[in-house]
Amino acid sequence: MACLLVSVFLLVLQTYAAPSEFVQSLDLGPGLTANVTLSPPPGTSKHAPHSIIIGVRKGGTRALLEMLDIHPEVAAAATEVHFFDWDENYAKGFDWYRELMPYSYPHQITVEKTPGYFTSSLAPERIRAMNSSIKLLLILRDPTERVISDYTQVYFNRLENHKPVQAIENLLVRSGALNTRYKAIQRSFYDVHMRNWLRHFPLEQIHIVDGDTLIRDPLPELQKVERFLNLPPRIMSSNFYFNQTKGFYCIRSEGRERCLHESKGRPHPAVNSTVLQQLRSYLREHNRNFYRLVKRSFDWQ
Repeated sequence: MACLLVSVFLLVLQTYAAPSEFVQSLDLGPGLTANVTLSPPPGTSKHAPHSIIIGVRKGGTRALLEMLDIHPEVAAAATEVHFFDWDENYAKGFDWYRELMPYSYPHQITVEKTPGYFTSSLAPERIRAMNSSIKLLLILRDPTERVISDYTQVYFNRLENHKPVQAIENLLVRSGALNTRYKAIQRSFYDVHMRNWLRHFPLEQIHIVDGDTLIRDPLPELQKVERFLNLPPRIMSSNFYFNQTKGFYCIRSEGRERCLHESKGRPHPAVNSTVLQQLRSYLREHNRNFYRLVKRSFDWQ
């Protein structure tokens, strides 16, 4: 009889599904658990983002979102939505997009991040169509290091899926010349992508976070973001601690400590010095163009 009641209980719970943020695990006894649906907190609702982290891939977008989520007035979307850069998602409409946002209180702002937006030719126009006054966050790092990090992520993903891999030099160079058709290199043409965004948004609506500085010293960069988003200063130095084992800062918030996923901060492969110099030299002109566009410079080699 007890088993029958448990079975019926489980069936009822599965029938009324809810977003994962409102599902709590319930212990029903030895070897038995069930997910109990909770109601959204009173006074909350879902909104289209007030701010979007638009990129860049392997620039530190996840670290930025996790650190910004410390702020009590920020409600961060849990996953990358790819609404504005994937046609099949965009076709589902804004109501579908809004439903993927977290519940938030009236005093909170909703923040979404999808790194692919920055390099998408369609994302700027589509985001402007949703909200022409939206505040955009763009986190960038040294473009050469970003290329290597991009390769590293794909390399480990292919290894984990038992797919063949190539040495980075074989992808960076073809027939003695830099392979500028390699997507990892194209993503580091910051000036090309930024020019597209500036056709749709004024520079004042795009705050650029220095990803290299964020890794070394998170607080100053996050304080700049707080000011840009008109948030009261709530993020403090005590919210971060340096993890010697991982080699980067982790987060301390609400009595809990957490670090980024183990896939973050993977060691980069050694790259042939001649090939590395070839890549740096090629990107240098793109960097100078980018500095002129955004009216500031960065400490990129």
